[in-house]
Amino acid sequence: MNAVDLGVNLFVALFALVDPIGNVPIFAAATAGATAAQRRGVSLYISLFIVAFLTFFFFTGLALLEFFGISLAAFRIAGGILLLLLGLDMAREDFLKTFADVDPTTDPGDVRGYARRRFQRLVVPIAIPLLIGPGAISAVIIQAGEATRIGPAGTAAGLAAIGAAALVTFVCFSLSGLISRLLGEVGMAVVVRVLGLILCALAIQFIIIGLGESTNGFINLAASSPYADAAE
Repeated sequence: MNAVDLGVNLFVALFALVDPIGNVPIFAAATAGATAAQRRGVSLYISLFIVAFLTFFFFTGLALLEFFGISLAAFRIAGGILLLLLGLDMAREDFLKTFADVDPTTDPGDVRGYARRRFQRLVVPIAIPLLIGPGAISAVIIQAGEATRIGPAGTAAGLAAIGAAALVTFVCFSLSGLISRLLGEVGMAVVVRVLGLILCALAIQFIIIGLGESTNGFINLAASSPYADAAE
């Protein structure tokens, strides 16, 4: 594998795992009532956070988890639990009110202030673990090992892939206002609840994978990838 292959593979993996297009309705619901400039500000904060967080894991790898004695399986289970709680909120409660700002028009001229307040509210559980979950972190750690073998070019390609994934997320989230206007309140409510159900299933899948990795025969490892045989 050369540097170009590494960068392309990591970008494709992050694009699928972060899923900025699929998470647009959730971001639109969480920033309902915001102006376009305010929404771009929040998008920028989240994108910069993605770059910083994934870059940190790109260079530290498993060292941080090893320092705290946390296995990757435990990280998957913890992330799955957080995703499950978020999915239940989306499927059963009024998600728009849960994340809505009290009055997004109180500081229309202070885009940075609004973006900072919204980011503090959305960093968990939207930025983590919805966007940056165990899968994205695992992909970064694995490719970091490949980049070390390639050398400086591999490291540069890995960082470029992380930056590209964050840039795509920024663009998609910045355009979320258009989607919210097209769907309307009823459409957004339906989409958010359907996504909540899907997110609950994804969270259970994370937990199954973590239990399968951390136990000996308690969970059938085939359950972690039920369609692997069909893909082959």
